Amino acid sequence: MKAVEIYTSPLCGYCYAAKRLLAGKGVPFAEIDVMGKPETRQEMMRRANGRRTVPQIFVGDCHVGGYDDLSALERAGRLDPLLAAQ
Repeated sequence: MKAVEIYTSPLCGYCYAAKRLLAGKGVPFAEIDVMGKPETRQEMMRRANGRRTVPQIFVGDCHVGGYDDLSALERAGRLDPLLAAQ
């Protein structure tokens, strides 16, 4: 399974929803809190092609996007293959 990273903020409902979706599938992930950490937020924005909102989700080197994007992949049956792909 590919490594999953999620840039989050503790005040973000969509961050909690993304973490719930992944945890419900048994997918381990690394959470990177950007609140009050401008250098970490800048890193997130660089990796996410300028996107500023959280969550920003990465599966391996692939930028998935936010919770809506993650949820859409799951509904389309494309999340599991993305997680498993080598």
